Amino acid sequence: MMSWQDSPSNRRRFLWTGGSLAAGFALPNSSTTRAQDTFESTESANKIGFFAIGDTHYFANEKSTSELMESSVINCHGLIDTLNKLPGTQIPESIGGGSVGPVQGVIHAGDIIDTGDKRGKTQESMQQREWDGFVSDFGLTGSEGRLKFPVYEVHGNHDSPGGDGLAIDGLIERSKKRSVLSRSANGLHYSWDWGPVHCINLGIVVGQDPKIQQRRRYNPMDSLDFLIGDLQQHASDSSKPVLITHHVDVVRYSKACDGTDAANLGMEWNPCDVQAYYETIRKHNVLAVLYGHTHVRNILHWNGTQQKTDQGIPLLNIDNSSHFSGGNQAFFYIEIDSNELRVREVATKDSWATHFWTPSLWRFPIREPKA
Repeated sequence: MMSWQDSPSNRRRFLWTGGSLAAGFALPNSSTTRAQDTFESTESANKIGFFAIGDTHYFANEKSTSELMESSVINCHGLIDTLNKLPGTQIPESIGGGSVGPVQGVIHAGDIIDTGDKRGKTQESMQQREWDGFVSDFGLTGSEGRLKFPVYEVHGNHDSPGGDGLAIDGLIERSKKRSVLSRSANGLHYSWDWGPVHCINLGIVVGQDPKIQQRRRYNPMDSLDFLIGDLQQHASDSSKPVLITHHVDVVRYSKACDGTDAANLGMEWNPCDVQAYYETIRKHNVLAVLYGHTHVRNILHWNGTQQKTDQGIPLLNIDNSSHFSGGNQAFFYIEIDSNELRVREVATKDSWATHFWTPSLWRFPIREPKA
């Protein structure tokens, strides 16, 4: 006879409610703690909510490198202030209703600063000012900066295409201060749990396939090895919900692997690494993959190819969230419960002086655990 735990829906709920909602470190500010207490005492206690942002591109003034460009300050501060004030506010009924939060944290999909891919004495000074701006504004745990939530970031091509430099050093130092489940040997990649959801941050791209000796345009910094080991250790049960973040979009590079093709050298992501990445995660319960880079919002499924499909792993491509070049910005508010992952977008046309909800709701059912 099938027991309560053996029925598919109850197995899923049992797995879902089995973990605590620890976010890697305690949330230190009192308002968040009170919200957390309320959250755990209501019938929505099993819902996880968080913000996903990307491409903040902190940008210093080339003529006065001790200053950030005014447009960068306006956009970045406006983004953070919008994130801070959203919890507890109402979501329009037209996109599902309810209210925002409580919020576990913010995932940043990379291109934190703008000048990390450039060389020169002036550019190095700009990088320092840009990085200092990010650290001062975003803090780490929700108590040190302007942002009132923990933040978990990856690096992008504007931070460091080669895996070296000021931003990389800074990211490694920040990672040391986080209480995480797993951290790569180089200190750059890491994972943590939000309740039953296992979150993995993997940097600019995922690679590299050791069978392919070609030079890579962007250094993967051994993120594939870390991913394989982390999944074996923390998600060996293929029903374990997993959330992955990296910077570069993946579908464009989902081509057949030819490790001798010279065209690979110009690609941001070697197709052989993409195929190795897909083979690593395709049998796991990946709820979604988050990335930025393209400066447009795009939501689709991925089956390891470039073909359009309504099946496969959900891909959530985040728009630029506080780029200095204009007023149009956006980010995701994401909720996960035992039934589904829900994605909504908050956007602005005036550098976060005002904001609005995009009139769409994207819903992805949670896969049943295997018997």
